[in-house]
Amino acid sequence: MMPTLVGIILGAVLVLLALPALVQTNLLPYSITTPNDENESIDNEGTGISSEKVELDVNTQITEVVEEVTPSVVGVVNLQSQSNFWDDNQNGSEEAGVGSGVIYKQEDGEAYVVTNNHVIEGASEIEVVLSDETRVPAELIGGDVFSDLAVLKMADDDVKKVAEIGSSENLKVGEPAIAIGNPLGLQFAGSVTKGIISGKQRAIPQDFNNDGQEDWQAEVIQTDAAINPGNSGGALINIKGQLIGINSMKVAQSSVEGIGFAIPIDAAIPLIEELEQEGQVNRAFIGVEAYGLNEVPTSEWQSTLNLPEDVEGGLYIRSITQMSPASKAGLEPLDVITALDGEPVEDIIDLRKYLYEEKDPGDELEITYYRDGEQNQTTVTLGTQE
Repeated sequence: MMPTLVGIILGAVLVLLALPALVQTNLLPYSITTPNDENESIDNEGTGISSEKVELDVNTQITEVVEEVTPSVVGVVNLQSQSNFWDDNQNGSEEAGVGSGVIYKQEDGEAYVVTNNHVIEGASEIEVVLSDETRVPAELIGGDVFSDLAVLKMADDDVKKVAEIGSSENLKVGEPAIAIGNPLGLQFAGSVTKGIISGKQRAIPQDFNNDGQEDWQAEVIQTDAAINPGNSGGALINIKGQLIGINSMKVAQSSVEGIGFAIPIDAAIPLIEELEQEGQVNRAFIGVEAYGLNEVPTSEWQSTLNLPEDVEGGLYIRSITQMSPASKAGLEPLDVITALDGEPVEDIIDLRKYLYEEKDPGDELEITYYRDGEQNQTTVTLGTQE
């Protein structure tokens, strides 16, 4: 036992004596820092712990893209008139809400901003807040409830950047997506969140009049980049810094995380251009108040609507606007529409989508309907929705 212990001690001493020579000859496969290295510095308390300043370049493609795009993303302030408590004849404006917007065009001394329609709804005045906090009065050119888009116009004296328009058509699920906007208000202006494209062509139901019934289904881009209140109207961009969507809704449920939505830019551009030129989106109009048969007890299908048993779906007409295209074509309340141009229709969303996406004012529309148990057809010349 003793010879072994002595051998270990002698071996350790030899290694300690030979180590400096081995370091100097660079025979070791790794480097060792000794206390006498020139780069060593002693801390203020003399502990002998070495320190070295390290410079790190944090510029990445994302930081460069964000720096380039951020000046084109603005705050949009909804100001609404408020009566003075002491004098009803004197009115002031109060901030009713804040959202985001994107400067997408600049010409003839004016800049154009796209935002969400719900951001400026009910506004008596609108202000745009630039990335340097400059406030500029803006004019509402037009808004559209169904697409949730609105266009503003303002002086371009302080505008430094216009967003580059990209394309949403060829987006791939999994590719990076960056959202820029003002979540929770201007105190977080220019906030940036990053994620991926989680899905394309998602259909999200919307209830405009809060009656519990779906009025529309918006087709949107799904992303897991955080989109919160105040982000609405802001920019969703790709890794090249191109605008691919206008941030809009967020599923606000406690059980849902990481789901945000944006209006695809390819679908938005034609509507933006029409809002610019016309102040509204001119959609085909038929002039009926109609509801899906799924909202009617099946016992009423035969007893009240007199439908044959082989009719499985459609929408019944509750009322008709006087002198409307439907009225002129001979349609009546309690008629049940089952097809448009030969295509089956189940509910009001089917009707609106076909009218708004496939037809223009002035087009003809062939309607198949049932009245008193008999199938009929009529041709409607579509009007313009006011």
